[in-house]
Amino acid sequence: MSLKVCETFVSIQGESTYMGLPCFFIRLSGCNLRCVYCDTTYAYEEGVFRTKEEIIREVEAAGLKLVEVTGGEPLLQEETPVLVKELCDRGYKVLVETNGSFNIEQIDSRAVRVVDIKTPGSGMLEKMEMGNLRRLNQKDEVKFVITSREDYLWAKELVLEYSLEQEKTLFSPAQGFLKPEELAEWIIDDRLYVRLNLQLHKCIFGDRRGV
Repeated sequence: MSLKVCETFVSIQGESTYMGLPCFFIRLSGCNLRCVYCDTTYAYEEGVFRTKEEIIREVEAAGLKLVEVTGGEPLLQEETPVLVKELCDRGYKVLVETNGSFNIEQIDSRAVRVVDIKTPGSGMLEKMEMGNLRRLNQKDEVKFVITSREDYLWAKELVLEYSLEQEKTLFSPAQGFLKPEELAEWIIDDRLYVRLNLQLHKCIFGDRRGV
C-alpha cells in the first residue's frame, strides 16, 4: 500500500484547539477543490509515492505524539483511512484535516476529524457533504474560513442551525480577504460562542513551506 505524499515536517500546530503544540505533519498530495484563497496549491500535483511503513517509520523517528494528516485533501486517496487507523493503533493523537467534500465516517473515530466547511466565498460550497455536520463526535472540530461579512453571516446561521456553538467550532479569516480584527469584532458583537482561529504558524514563520 502506498500514498502520494507532498511533504512531511515537524512544526508548531498552527490551527485548531491543538494550536501551539509541536506536531508531525503528513501533507498528502491531490485536491478535488480549488478554493479561491488556497495557500497550498503546490499540493495539487507535487509529491512522491511512499509506503505506509515508510511514513510510519518517519513518524516514529520524529518523536512526537501529535500527528496531523492533511493535504490537499487526504480522503482523495483511498489508503488514507488505513494509515490513520495504523497511527491510532500505535497510540498517536491523530488530527485529520479534511475539506468537507467526503463522508468523514471512513476516518477512524479515535482520530480528531477537523472538517473545513467551505463558505460561499470559497467558490466551492456546492461540493460540500453537509451531512458531515450530523456525523461529528465530541472530539471532532469544524472550521469555517471566512472571506467576507456575507460568509460570516452564512456560517453563523449554520452554526446556530446545527447547534455548533462550542470551543471546537473555528472561524478563520481568509488571508488577503478579511482582517482578523474585523472577524473578531463580529464574533464579539454577536456574542457567538465560537473560536477565532488564526494561523499561528504563519505568525511565527511567515508563508514559508514546511512550517
